[in-house]
Amino acid sequence: MLRIFLKEINSFLDSLMGYAVVVVFLVAMGLLMWVFPETSVLDYGFADMDTLFTLGPFVFIFLVPAITMRSFAEERKMGTLEWLLTKPVSEAEIVLGKFLASVCLVMVALLPTLIYYVTLYRLGNPVGNIDTSGVIGSYIGLVLLGAVFCALGILASSLVANQIVAFLLAAFLSFILYTGFESASGLVSDGNVALLIRQLGIQYHFESLSRGLVDSRDVVYFFTLGGALLLGAKTVLSSRSW
Repeated sequence: MLRIFLKEINSFLDSLMGYAVVVVFLVAMGLLMWVFPETSVLDYGFADMDTLFTLGPFVFIFLVPAITMRSFAEERKMGTLEWLLTKPVSEAEIVLGKFLASVCLVMVALLPTLIYYVTLYRLGNPVGNIDTSGVIGSYIGLVLLGAVFCALGILASSLVANQIVAFLLAAFLSFILYTGFESASGLVSDGNVALLIRQLGIQYHFESLSRGLVDSRDVVYFFTLGGALLLGAKTVLSSRSW
């Protein structure tokens, strides 16, 4: 698995895609956080990072599939997947290696945004007037959310041969998983049923973590969903005749 992980990392570093994803994410979030008047924290007047944690997931919906779309689609196009499957490495190790490399790139993209926290911490009146526990919980939520989107992107890439189709499929499914259940719950009049539907979606658990209370149920949800998606990708890889 380590060899697959390093191979994917080197592949990201050798192409413009990895750098482009990081740059686009940072530029987009920088403009939303500090420039655009509708979302700028400077115009809002409060030292918080709600803009990053509210809009970040929607940016992830498009950026993460751009990372994962090439995972298996490009391997098939280049004819290297057949060669890879003949090596002494299992399908599970291949999937996990590609998944961990994608998550690593997502975390690299998030790391520079810590500057936003330091800046807002210093700008607070008094200094440090920011909900640090909420920020920590939100960062944990963003990492887990990015990991689930990576797993979904890996699955989409294993299902189709074309990178663009893999990107569109992953982006669509990510959007549905994040917002679909929340929207569907609004169509139900029974409060208990509506809550149950909301709990099936990612947005409910992400918002729960953003409150600063890291509930084990939310963490288990993300791990379970991500694991199920990776298992699906492994099953697709094992069942296909290459």
